[in-house]
Amino acid sequence: MNSVAETSRAADASAGTLANPTALARWLLAVAGVIVIMVIVGGITRLTESGLSITEWKPVTGAIPPLNDAQWQAEFDAYKQIGEYQKVSGPAGMTMADYKFIYFWEWFHRLLGRFIGLIYAVPLTYYWMRGMIPAGYKARLLALLALGALQGTFGWYMVRSGLSTEMTDVSHFWLSIHLLTALFTLAGLIWTALDLRRLAQIPSAKPAKFTGLAWAVSIVLFIQLLLGAWVAGLNAGLASDTWPLMQNRLVPEFDQAKGWIWALTHDPYLLHFLHRWWAWVAVAALIIMARKVRPLDRRASLAIHVSFGVQILLGIATVMTGVSLWIAVAHQGVGAVLVAATAWGAHLLGRRA
Repeated sequence: MNSVAETSRAADASAGTLANPTALARWLLAVAGVIVIMVIVGGITRLTESGLSITEWKPVTGAIPPLNDAQWQAEFDAYKQIGEYQKVSGPAGMTMADYKFIYFWEWFHRLLGRFIGLIYAVPLTYYWMRGMIPAGYKARLLALLALGALQGTFGWYMVRSGLSTEMTDVSHFWLSIHLLTALFTLAGLIWTALDLRRLAQIPSAKPAKFTGLAWAVSIVLFIQLLLGAWVAGLNAGLASDTWPLMQNRLVPEFDQAKGWIWALTHDPYLLHFLHRWWAWVAVAALIIMARKVRPLDRRASLAIHVSFGVQILLGIATVMTGVSLWIAVAHQGVGAVLVAATAWGAHLLGRRA
């Protein structure tokens, strides 16, 4: 075991002489940018009810869409076997043209996932073989690759949860796992890229640490993102089109018959209420972080303030427009940007510590 460890340290040491932290940081930030686009496309897929349009997972051949009428009919016939078509789309009079529209968004969402895997795995292999990865970063880069693979797996489990004659939608639990894994991966890419950029500036720099404030803000933001995912999964955004009141009351009526646990995880009125008001707890936490970050980097502080400010306005607009497609998509996209800005701020606090 000692000889293996010594060999590994020697390999890392030799790699360190050829390391190019700046190139790696730019690559990771580019991948992070594509993940933000992926989150936006995922929002479109969700809001257009496109997620169940492809009923099989074919990692390789699935990248090619149907090429003739017979293939399109076979895909449409498979879609007709599930509850979403039998109880929602079919009775609404879905045509082949309608089906092709929702098929496109789900296909594009999956294709973008494959593209992200490609632009991460291929450069990683190249940098690894050329010895350009700094000492201590190989395990972290492999962990990010594993997270990407896990994200694809969670995506399929999410789709599979809705492929039955009883279900008309995917599980909101799996949807939240799928979305939060993507955002966690995004934050990990940002954090690692910032570590590498600092290493390029200061060769003796150590990776940033997660501070107590960073943990607190992250937990508050995680709860808000989780609530948002459940609201999306249960179509709970439609529970009210007024703000700040719901049903002409501050606290709406909701179903307590099955107990508080069920209500907190399933009732659309309660979840909508919690999501709109927990947002202000998140705002308070983010303001504290931004104020702490400002002396270290005014740009990061500004990014946090602008992100949560725009996010709040988009959230209110989403409610008051009855979940207008593009406003709701923008709300999800800015949520991803807010995660990136928060990761930036947390990293700055970890440097000072």
